Amino acid sequence: MKYVFYALIAISFLYAAFLQVFQMGALEASHATAVAEALAAGADSPIFKTPMDNLTDAALSAAKASVTLAISLVGGMALFLGVMKVAEDGGLLTIIAKTLRPITVLLFPDVPPNHPAMGAIILNMSANALGLGNAATPFGIRAMQELDKLNPHKGTASNAMALFLAINTSALALLPTGVMVIRQELGSVQPGAIFATTLIATTVSTVAGITAAKVYQRIWPSAQATHEQAVAAGEVEETPEQTETRETQDDAALTDNSSYPAWVSFGAIAALFAFIISMVVVPTVGPTVSPWVIPGILFGMLTFGMARGVNVYSSVVEGAKSGWDVAVMIIPFLVAILVAVGMFRANNLLFDIVGYISPFTDPLGMPAEALPMALLRPLSGSGAYGVMMDILSSNGPDSYVGLLVSTLQGSTETTFYVLAVYYGAVQVKRIRHTMLAALTADAFGIIGAIGAVWLLYGRSGL
Repeated sequence: MKYVFYALIAISFLYAAFLQVFQMGALEASHATAVAEALAAGADSPIFKTPMDNLTDAALSAAKASVTLAISLVGGMALFLGVMKVAEDGGLLTIIAKTLRPITVLLFPDVPPNHPAMGAIILNMSANALGLGNAATPFGIRAMQELDKLNPHKGTASNAMALFLAINTSALALLPTGVMVIRQELGSVQPGAIFATTLIATTVSTVAGITAAKVYQRIWPSAQATHEQAVAAGEVEETPEQTETRETQDDAALTDNSSYPAWVSFGAIAALFAFIISMVVVPTVGPTVSPWVIPGILFGMLTFGMARGVNVYSSVVEGAKSGWDVAVMIIPFLVAILVAVGMFRANNLLFDIVGYISPFTDPLGMPAEALPMALLRPLSGSGAYGVMMDILSSNGPDSYVGLLVSTLQGSTETTFYVLAVYYGAVQVKRIRHTMLAALTADAFGIIGAIGAVWLLYGRSGL
């Protein structure tokens, strides 16, 4: 992460310095033209800012936005962490983990099947699959906290952490309801047209992310070797708590391998796919059901807790207490990565890069109009969202470009944000192969999106 962080800032600074030293005359002439056009139109004259001024504004505004973003997460985190506590106290995590154990135990052999981490991982995947980003983040953070309890090398990513985040950044999305609603609002004749393309793209990216994480962990230095190097370099110290974690992680309660019969697992998966198919057969089901999802989760979790004899109010309050602590812990990590991304976007550096790349990508199915979305999506969720809205408005939601960016939004994730938030929540600084696995998933997600849209709708769109 340190190399990516430094590269973003270094490239941004050197580019701004080049403009400041060698292109100032052209920038001033362009500004004078803009002022003349504004006066002729009776509008206010734009204020001239040098490239370094833009870089400064980008850094400071991103730092402020980082804190605002972290604070804005408090309410949602507190709510869903509280609901998660009810589910845990009622044994729902154990039930879900046992139901899906045949799949998850293959993916996460280092995590005991009945451990709370397994249930949190499954709930995070389920929330992402349904397009519930607000619910997925607290579940994902809880999963990282539980995985960290199993991690004997604090501050260093375990294989399970790297795999979980590779899956998370691959954005396993079965129901991109949010993007469908946006397409409908912008006049799409078939808002659900991206369901099939998103399913294909997200499947490709998820399989690629899992495969990459499994392959890279074999060729990357182990967590123990990475941790020992950090200890030798004086970056961390071996603490009694770490030793205690290793001694107690083999507790019998955490290594319960029980599971429900296979027919239960396959029945649950069949029910999920039946629901998905209903979305395709009856396009109005998605927009009709989506407003019910989050209230339904709250009602369902609390009803489950009541039925299991849980004091739901006390559990929610107890679980919600950690919402503020987690948000505050995330702030330094968000400030670092969002400042770097903000500086990289300053002075239109990203769009200048697009201008050089697009002649090579357009023949491959990635036109210049969609390229900013593909490059920005791993860096900034809000930035990519704004770019998508602009592209859909300019090119139409049912054009090839509109279908492509809609699929990218629904089937890819803000990789740098996810890594910063989730690793920041457990103070992991040595992420090992996580970044490479996540970016591999992103690359295959883009390839899958291009292939799916091209295959199903061609370059002409709907």
